[in-house]
Amino acid sequence: MAFPSSASSSLLRAASSYSRTRFFHSSFRNLSPTTPSLVNHQRSLASASVRSFRCSVPRWSHRLDWSSPLSLRAQIRAVSPVIERFERKFATMAAEHPFKAVLTSLPKPGGGEFGKFYSLPALNDPRIDKLPYSIRILLESAVRNCDNFQVKKEDVEKIIDWENTSPKQVEIPFKPARVLLQDFTGVPAVVDLACMRDAMHKLGSDTSKINPLVPVDLVIDHSVQVDVTRSENAVQANMELEFQRNKERFSFLKWGSTAFNNMLVVPPGSGIVHQVNLEYLGRVVFNTNGMLYPDSVVGTDSHTTMIDGLGVAGWGVGGIEAEAAMLGQPMSMVLPGVVGFKLSGKLRNGVTATDLVLTVTQMLRKHGVVGKFVEFYGDGMGELSLADRATIANMSPEYGATMGFFPVDHVTLQYLKLTGRSDETVAMIESYLRANKMFVDYNEPQQEKVYSSYLELNLAEVEPCISGPKRPHDRVPLREMKSDWNSCLNNKVGFKGFAVPKEVQDKVAKFSFHGQPAELRHGSVVIAAITSCTNTSNPSVMLGAGLVAKKACELGLQVKPWIKTSLAPGSGVVTKYLLQSGLQEYLNKQGFHIVGYGCTTCIGNSGELDESVAAAISENDIIASAVLSGNRNFEGRVHALTRANYLASPPLVVAYALAGTVDIDFDKEPIGTGKDGRSVYFKDVWPSTEEIAEAVQSSVLPDMFKSTYEAITKGNPMWNQLSVPASTMYSWDPNSTYIHEPPYFKNMTMEPPGAHGVKDAYCLLNFGDSITTDHISPAGSIHKDSPAAKYLLDRGVERKDFNSYGSRRGNDEVMARGTFANIRLVNKLLNGEVGPKTIHVPTGEKLYVFDAAMRYKDAGYDTIVLAGAEYGSGSSRDWAAKGPMLLGVKAVIAKSFERIHRSNLVGMGIIPLCFKAGEDADTLGLTGQERYTIDLPSKITDIRPGQDVTVTTDNGKAFTCTVRFDTEVELAYFNNGGILPYVIRNLIKQ
Repeated sequence: MAFPSSASSSLLRAASSYSRTRFFHSSFRNLSPTTPSLVNHQRSLASASVRSFRCSVPRWSHRLDWSSPLSLRAQIRAVSPVIERFERKFATMAAEHPFKAVLTSLPKPGGGEFGKFYSLPALNDPRIDKLPYSIRILLESAVRNCDNFQVKKEDVEKIIDWENTSPKQVEIPFKPARVLLQDFTGVPAVVDLACMRDAMHKLGSDTSKINPLVPVDLVIDHSVQVDVTRSENAVQANMELEFQRNKERFSFLKWGSTAFNNMLVVPPGSGIVHQVNLEYLGRVVFNTNGMLYPDSVVGTDSHTTMIDGLGVAGWGVGGIEAEAAMLGQPMSMVLPGVVGFKLSGKLRNGVTATDLVLTVTQMLRKHGVVGKFVEFYGDGMGELSLADRATIANMSPEYGATMGFFPVDHVTLQYLKLTGRSDETVAMIESYLRANKMFVDYNEPQQEKVYSSYLELNLAEVEPCISGPKRPHDRVPLREMKSDWNSCLNNKVGFKGFAVPKEVQDKVAKFSFHGQPAELRHGSVVIAAITSCTNTSNPSVMLGAGLVAKKACELGLQVKPWIKTSLAPGSGVVTKYLLQSGLQEYLNKQGFHIVGYGCTTCIGNSGELDESVAAAISENDIIASAVLSGNRNFEGRVHALTRANYLASPPLVVAYALAGTVDIDFDKEPIGTGKDGRSVYFKDVWPSTEEIAEAVQSSVLPDMFKSTYEAITKGNPMWNQLSVPASTMYSWDPNSTYIHEPPYFKNMTMEPPGAHGVKDAYCLLNFGDSITTDHISPAGSIHKDSPAAKYLLDRGVERKDFNSYGSRRGNDEVMARGTFANIRLVNKLLNGEVGPKTIHVPTGEKLYVFDAAMRYKDAGYDTIVLAGAEYGSGSSRDWAAKGPMLLGVKAVIAKSFERIHRSNLVGMGIIPLCFKAGEDADTLGLTGQERYTIDLPSKITDIRPGQDVTVTTDNGKAFTCTVRFDTEVELAYFNNGGILPYVIRNLIKQ
């Protein structure tokens, strides 16, 4: 088995680059090229570069048996003769490690060793014993990766001294162990990598330098839509439609899995990325060529935090940051504060994990945890299953934290065994974590940890609840739901109001549903979806939903046929235990047939409502409701026609579907009439905690996980039939409306463009508070009259084939036109009018945002955006930064930014600025009709992170803002015109 010369030379370069790499926080000319900083990472890179090996397994899985991510990489190592060639070189490098004295052997109980690890106890520093567990993971990474180039001894000291340094907002580098992608964000990431290869080629450098240096796992889960429901054939029918719509995208991703090293693709129909990560991809502890270290992951989806429930440090980043991490660039982050969240007691009978997470979300949102880690501890931890913990960790973005972390304990180990991890692997994980003081044993006395602040919750105080109608942290106790709904009808339009006049609040819209009389009122449920990794990963709530359906069937209740019901599990394991329990039969009888394995309704892929239902809503201006077991319910996200959207546990989704309305008091009003004519109440269908526990115990079995994940390695017939070219450079099709070469590196040279201010810019948009990435980034369906629709129609794409914006994220032309195209956009320049338009200030014309932006661009004018608090909250979407950049936006001035979105703006070269406390556009008298000049120095060395700058307008106003470049590395990105040009220039300099 021979290696191609290009692969060999690339390995030699990787091996030798270690000694050439420099990382200086204070020098912008010499900021680091991307190299793995550890011996075993170099060996892993060599391992991952095996590309000529042939095997009968499908090409997308790297031609190897992917029975597990760990075994796959073990096999790659086993077939890599190149590795031995570098053993002596690597050994020499290891000897030079600044912390070589703490490199320790981890013995196996029966003799031999698991491997070696960098021991935190061997540092012999009493401050480490007080560190939160989540900070110890950052510390271990810094120690292991310390080379005094990319990661310095000073960085290690900063982390050890966390108690004193974290309040000072100090900067540290962090190198995650792996990167996680889903297809919506994965397609543009692979597009960017392919485009970066082209840029390397045009600049005369080696294109093979553009390869992931850490394991990258991409799960295709965001493309399936709920087109077919209430059918035994729904899964197959929806998958066929999914492939028809997305064949070009899927082929591109399959090409990427063969063209780039170290990238694994999990095909469509396998599950939701975060549930697959939890049940299968999560390592907890890596063993790479005998080097042991904690698993850590950054993902291009904000709910990557779900893995925190497994004791793996993981959080969402923008696609731009993820691409840099793939290429070995250390992530620069502010050392976070850690909120200690103490849990005590146990949940009451009938209270679900969803009720708990909605309660925790509200508490943490009120406490204020943006940019912080949250670490859970206390006696109540033993009462929470791993799935319950994962549910809480999943919603970290909704409560605003970077992570919601649960350290590894016995519950974690039991879950690893349940999900098919081998006994030897689990023994290695436990031994390593105990030896490195990262394991919590609640049978032993607990040393008190130091936290930045503290919260406590007695689990017994949690009560059944839902959240809505427009935000995930607006929790409503179930007992107050009817009164809260009526308040929402009366309140003025806002997060808790619809301003429905009193005289029409009792309106009834009667219509015919396929010949059957039907009616809708304000609050009527038209979508009931069991969906989202937040809940479908948790057997207790999934089986609880099945038990509600069973009891309802037995009592003679039936969900109304005009309610669009669906069940989209996060993995095939769910189907297995629902069938094993016999409960899927009852879910089917209530219309909750399985529709596919993916995100579906939770991300807006809810499909169309029946025409008769849609007409009844639109013609009568009905405030229709969706109830879903998701994590996001921002207005316009779930479906354009459901203005009220409530997050609820899966069993509550079924209960509300049965009731047919959210305008109900479950304690006092019946949810329906049974077969004997008697009223059936909520308590009659609600299962006890004991019933659910019994179903979980008898139905959720280890073999289900093993067989499910053995099967996904084989793909499916539609995926396996996709043919892709073998080339390492992508052949761009100029006629493609899905995959298009972006202009990011057009006319790029080796000389960075340098820092710049903004002069006489027009205001493109003027926003208030809580503008989310759903408002900014193209998402959902493509409106028939939009600029994106015109672009597609002009290229011969029929309206029925528009697909969604998410599916076209690989085409910058479509995405630029879809930026700020949300139908619920509230732009102050329009004086109260809602929609995706703005005022072109020089002419006063009302135009689509894209059209106005292009008019400014064509005339040579820069633009800015004015905004309120929490700008960019919501999902981590790189297009929420790429889109504005393509529109010509040079700066965003806001009261505050969501963490990921702010860094994404920096990554695309857009300047984020914050008004001073107590000030905003309104208090300063800014209307958006002015022209704005931002006085930034032209030399990057004259700019400091977080410094103040003056903004002036053409009508004589002047005010001070804080520039939100938070680290010196971010200033380097800005100097280079963004993170990707920065990475390319540094790779070429190697």
